[in-house]
Amino acid sequence: MNFLFVALGGALGAVLRYAISLIPVKSGFPILTLVTNILGAVLIGFIVGLADNHEGISGNTVLFWKTGVCGGFTTFSTFSLEAVNLFEKKQYGAGGVYVALSFACCIVGVICGKRLAALVKG
Repeated sequence: MNFLFVALGGALGAVLRYAISLIPVKSGFPILTLVTNILGAVLIGFIVGLADNHEGISGNTVLFWKTGVCGGFTTFSTFSLEAVNLFEKKQYGAGGVYVALSFACCIVGVICGKRLAALVKG
């Protein structure tokens, strides 16, 4: 049964990621992947924070959101490819900024998500 929760969440996460990728952006900078990863970091931090602070959240709910939705939504493999592509195009500055922003903002995103979850009373 756990696999079903992960699969359903993964499908939802993948559809959401695809929907974001359809937003028209005129930039050579992979901003949509960056935004997706930051949102995913906030979401996973929020889920973990809720699960840690509220005993009533079932393991299946956590599997659905954390492993399924976040796993299908975040795009670390795409991030890695886009960073390599920037470096291969000798766009070292943009590549460095992209990597630094991705790491820093996603770590901060997890922290923010956990803090947001602590504000939720349940």
